[in-house]
Amino acid sequence: MNDYLNHVAQHFYSIAPNVDFWTMRLTNEAHEAISVRQGVMQPVFNKLSRGALLTVVSGNGCGYAATSDLSPGGLKKAVRQASDWASQSSALGLLQAKDYPRPEVKAQHETPVKQHWDELPLNEKVALLQDANKALKIDDSIVDWQAYLGYRCDDILFISSAGAHIEQRFHYINPGLVAVANKGSLTQYRTGGGAQSSRQGGLEQLNMLDFPQAATPLAEEAVALLSADECPQGAMDLVLAPSQMILQIHESIGHPLELDRILGDERNYAGTSFVTQDMFGSYRYGSDLLNVTFDPNRTEQLASFAYDDEGTPARREYIIRSGILQRPLGGASSQARAGMPGVANARQADWFRPPIDRMANLNVEPGDKSVEDMISSVEHGVYMETNRSWSIDDSRNKFQFGCELGRVIENGELKGLVRNPNYRGISATFWRNLVGVGNEDSFQVKGVTNCGKGEPNQSIYVGHATPACHFSAVDVFGSAV
Repeated sequence: MNDYLNHVAQHFYSIAPNVDFWTMRLTNEAHEAISVRQGVMQPVFNKLSRGALLTVVSGNGCGYAATSDLSPGGLKKAVRQASDWASQSSALGLLQAKDYPRPEVKAQHETPVKQHWDELPLNEKVALLQDANKALKIDDSIVDWQAYLGYRCDDILFISSAGAHIEQRFHYINPGLVAVANKGSLTQYRTGGGAQSSRQGGLEQLNMLDFPQAATPLAEEAVALLSADECPQGAMDLVLAPSQMILQIHESIGHPLELDRILGDERNYAGTSFVTQDMFGSYRYGSDLLNVTFDPNRTEQLASFAYDDEGTPARREYIIRSGILQRPLGGASSQARAGMPGVANARQADWFRPPIDRMANLNVEPGDKSVEDMISSVEHGVYMETNRSWSIDDSRNKFQFGCELGRVIENGELKGLVRNPNYRGISATFWRNLVGVGNEDSFQVKGVTNCGKGEPNQSIYVGHATPACHFSAVDVFGSAV
C-alpha cells in the first residue's frame, strides 16, 4: 500500500538481527484539521509523522528501539539499541522467549471509503464550517462558537522474522460543533455534530454524525440551559443517551478489564483494577441485560482493524454475556503472562511507543426497548446526554460523571431541561441496576480520540457503540451539592 514503507522493510531484511525473534512496525501518519471559530478561520493544522519500532526477543529478554531515521544507518542503530536492551533485560523478563507471539501471516486491510477527504476542496470545507458557524450564532447569549473538521490517514506495515507482512491503512474523520452560552455568572455549553463520535471512513460519515445539521439545535439547547432549573437530587431512575454511555462504558468497563492493568502494570501511574483474574467466567458484572462485545470488525467504528500490533488476527468476542464476565481485554503477550484467553488488543499509540493492552471497539449490544418504552416506565428520574466531566477511583470502581444536558422524567414523560446533571455510583452496583437496554433504533457508533494510558503516556483512539440505557436507584445530583 505504501511504497516507501515497503522499500524500508525490504532493506531491513538485509540488516535484521540474528536473534530468537524480531518484529518491526513501520508507521506513516498524515493528519489535517481545519477550524472556524466565531466566524474566523483558524490556522490549518498539518502533521506528517513517520517512524519505526523494532522489537527484539533474545533469550528471555525483550528490547525496543524506536527511530524516525529510516536510513540504513538509522535502522542499524535501532538494531544495536534493541538488541542491547534485550540482553540487559534477559534476567528480568516476564515471559519465556517461546511465549512471545510469532505471527507469520501476510495480509492487507484498508478502511472502506466512499468519499475521500481530498475530493472536497479546502475552500468548500471552509465554506461548510462558515455556514455551521452562522447556524451556531443564534443570538447574543452565544459567546463562543466553533465548527471543526479533521482527517487522519495511518499507513502501518508490520513485519517479523517469522515471515509476517501485514499492511493496514486507516482513514479517520473527526468533525465537531461547540456552542457556549452565557448570562451573568452562568455559562452552559453543548457539543455535538461528531464531537465524541469520530469514525473511520471518509466524508460520507458526516451525515451519520449529524454534521453540520446539529448546529442550530445545539445552540438552542445551550441557550435554554441558562434558564433551566438545577438538576434534582436523590436516588432515582436514570436514562443515559449514547453520548454519555460511551464514557460510562469506557471508564467503568473498558479500563478495569484491561489485562495488563489487572496484572499490575498501571499501578504506579493510572491505578489498578477492582477486577481480579479469578472473576472471569463467574463474576456478575451487571444485570442479565448487559452484553458487551469487543468488536474490531465494524469497519466504520473508530478502532476497527484486521490485526493488532502484535500481529494477532482481530475478531469479535463477548467480554460480558448476560451480565457475567467472560474474558479480559488482553493481547497475546498478556494472555501468555496470565495463562488465560483474551482478545487482539495489543495496540501502539504511535511509532515510538510499544504495544500495550488497550480498548479497541468496546460495545454494548442492543436490547429490545425503544427509548419511549424506557422513559414511559420511569415514575421519577432524569434523562442525560453528552459527557462533561468524569472522575473515577484508582481501582476503576467508584465513579462520578457530569453531563451537559438533562431532562426531568415524571410519570413516564420527558419534562423540562435541567442544567448541571451529575450522577455517581459503584461499577458493579450500577451495572446490576441496568433495567432497560435500547434497541437498534437508539444504537449509535461513537468514539473517543484521547484515551490515555501507559508511562510515558500513550493517547489512542477507542471506539464505543451503544444504545440508550435505563438504570434504577442511581444517586443523581446537581452542581449545588
